[in-house]
Amino acid sequence: MTAVTDASPRAETLRAAASTAQTPERLNLPALTLGPLTIDTPVVLAPMAGITNTAFRRLCREYGGGLYVSEMVTARALVERRPESLRIIHHDPDEVPRSVQVYSVDPVTTGQAVRMLVQEDHADHIDLNFGCPVPKVTKRGGGSALPWKSELFASIVGAAVREASKKDIPVTVKMRRGIDEDHLTYLEAGRTARSLGVAAVALHGRTMEQHYSGTADWDSIARLREALPDIPVLGNGDIWSAEDAIAMVRHTGVDGVVIGRGCQGRPWLFGDLQNAFEGSDERFRPGLAKVADTFHRHAELLVDTFGGDEGKALRDIRKHVAWYFKGYQVGGELRARLAQVPDLATLRELLDELDPNAPYPGADAEGPRGRAGSPKRPHLPEGWLDSRELNAEQKSLIQAAELDVSGG
Repeated sequence: MTAVTDASPRAETLRAAASTAQTPERLNLPALTLGPLTIDTPVVLAPMAGITNTAFRRLCREYGGGLYVSEMVTARALVERRPESLRIIHHDPDEVPRSVQVYSVDPVTTGQAVRMLVQEDHADHIDLNFGCPVPKVTKRGGGSALPWKSELFASIVGAAVREASKKDIPVTVKMRRGIDEDHLTYLEAGRTARSLGVAAVALHGRTMEQHYSGTADWDSIARLREALPDIPVLGNGDIWSAEDAIAMVRHTGVDGVVIGRGCQGRPWLFGDLQNAFEGSDERFRPGLAKVADTFHRHAELLVDTFGGDEGKALRDIRKHVAWYFKGYQVGGELRARLAQVPDLATLRELLDELDPNAPYPGADAEGPRGRAGSPKRPHLPEGWLDSRELNAEQKSLIQAAELDVSGG
């Protein structure tokens, strides 16, 4: 493993070296073991609200192996059996293992939600979200703000592990480095989670303050890997290609990688990743016709995901337009029409206007997806950083942090 004393530019150098390598490197990692589960290709699809539903997961699974996690669902919504929460935890019959990510701020509700998932056989793996940087969550003490309150963090993780262990369901934790550079929590939280019996820990190499801006700190991921030698540690952040995954593994020594924004509009990235893990230099470089067909199929699958509601499905696919067609020669007027498409028939007509012979555009189609934005001042409850323990007012406030769905 590469030494971790270098600053993040070292990670940039490694990424560049991997991307320009003349011969393919083989990621000689063993299968990822999570309790009784064996994930042959140690790649995890990160939960993304409004993205990683059954439709998108199916597209990704068809290209490569890995663990495909559902959209995040709140513990409270599960306990109350809200229809949207039940849709989120639905898996296709051939989707194995079934992975669900739960968000919670309350140990009791966490235990109740995990008990439901386990007793009613909804999941084979449960992930806990402590990485959400969205202000509407963190300003109430949830998401990436929560590990700062160490006792609360331990109570939530412990409750989940206790309930899941009754049916030997592995629990994992996904988190960020901390709130900001002065309030890092990842090492302590990782050790706490390990002591409570989690099967693995995933770290996004950014703080809450960074949001999605700047560069993920792979050195922190390497430090966590060294601090937790007896359980799998997974790395997340700035993996836009198979070559980035190779660079991260080389730099950090992680047991697997977690893919978030890098696969938006590119379900075939999981095929590239599996090939990289197997030592193949084959990469998917789809022409415009293939992208258009995949986009249309994604829309069709969304109709099924939303119970036949074609209008809802087509409203949902609109946000994927920029991701799928990044770098391709698709005029602004046509992009705008695709972003307002009302039904499948119209979508097919618009896609048929594209040049079916247009090739893969190369580097223009690769790299970061979406808007990275800029650092954001942490939105936290009043006095949150004054103590690692909750005061009475904070205990009352944090209950409001459980929302139906949020990013992570």
